[in-house]
Order: sequence, then C-alpha cells, then structure tokens
Amino acid sequence: MSLYEASFRLKHECPYREISERHPDLTIREWYLSDCQVLEITSTEAPTDGLLEEIDGIGTVLHESIGDSGLHVVTQSCLCPLEGSILERFEDHNCLYQPPTIHRQGWEHYTVISFDEADVQALFRDLEADRDIELLAKTAITEQGIPHSMLAPVDQLFDGLTDRQLASLELALENGYYEQPRGTSLRELASQTSVARSTYEEHLRKAENKLMANAGTYLRLVTSGTAADPLGIDQPGRAERSAN
Repeated sequence: MSLYEASFRLKHECPYREISERHPDLTIREWYLSDCQVLEITSTEAPTDGLLEEIDGIGTVLHESIGDSGLHVVTQSCLCPLEGSILERFEDHNCLYQPPTIHRQGWEHYTVISFDEADVQALFRDLEADRDIELLAKTAITEQGIPHSMLAPVDQLFDGLTDRQLASLELALENGYYEQPRGTSLRELASQTSVARSTYEEHLRKAENKLMANAGTYLRLVTSGTAADPLGIDQPGRAERSAN
C-alpha cells in the first residue's frame, strides 16, 4: 500500500494573514485543540512594540521570551468555527491533516496525507477554485513509517462516544480491566455503578468499538511501513490448519 504526502501553501482571509504579511520575519505555528487554538509565534528579529500589541490581541499569552535569539511567544485563543473550514474540506477528500498549520509572509502552509493520489489531486482542484494555492511537494510514501509529527487528534479518536461510554471506558482502564491478567471483572466494575452489569457491558463494548473504528485510519498509517504479514496471515496452509 502506498501513501501520498502533499505540502502546499495558500492565501485567503484569516486572522493571521495580515500580521504575517506585515512582519515577514514572523513564523506562526497553529495547533487545533478540542476547544481552542494554540499558537507558537517566533521571530529572529527583536519585536517592535506594535508587534507585541498585535500578539496580545490574538489571545491569552501563555509564554513570552525576548532575547538575543529573538522572539518566542505561545498564545491560546478561542477556537474559530471549523464548520465549512479547510479542515472539513480535507476530510471531504479523505485527506488527513498533519499539524501544525504554519503562517509565514501571508501564506498558510499545510501538509496532508492520503491513501490515494487521486484524493490529493481532487483536494487541490477544490481549493484552487476559490483561493490562491501553490503545490510545494507531493511524495509517495512506501515501505517507511509515517512522520513522527503525524499525531492523531484526541478529539477525533473519541468522536461519537457518549459520556456514559467514556465513563465506562475510564472506569475499566483505572481498575486494571485491560491489564494481563485482568485486574477486575465486568461484574466488579458494574457494582461500582448504578446500572446493571449487562447495561455497563453494553456501554463498554460500544465505547471499544467506536474507539477502534476511529483509530483504524491511524492504525493503517502506522502499520503501512512494517514488515509484510508479520502474523503469517497469508501464509500457505493457514486455512487448512485453521480448519483442523
């Protein structure tokens, strides 16, 4: 199986375009969390008072240092609405976003990974229809691991789990249910709750199924560069041995 990594830059109206255009030595790295954005802002040049005021207006400053090496600031701001955003368009074309987004000199830099080169091409055509975009690199990834910076967003891993399913999963984990040997049983876990054992088990199994379904895409990415058939699944004679 081959994967495709594409890097591109584009321009459109966003909160950080103007500030990165006005300060060409500035680099803004943007991470999306479940309810906020975290920005790392760096520059090799000493900042002006005007730039510092602009940075203060972006959000809450979590860290700031100014020295001989330049400027380093980490801020947190409210999450911009993602409905209809470029991240949704990545998903529409089966492309996995690889954070962070990098803002530099008015451009936004993105990297995505896809299982199909045609998906990358369709995404590019979609984006160039309404914004300036330049493809920087497109590489087939074969027989090698995914870049270590490819981290699965936590909110996507737990997408679709209800509060009860999450609570059931957490209770099982904290009581050693997933250890070997098991540190507890379903009956013992259910006895700590106000629901019947069958109800607790239903919550737990649904949580496990949803978690594995969400993690499936990332599992395929991780295993794409491993040795072929490490479990001997396709070994000749396996079917006959199983039948016996």
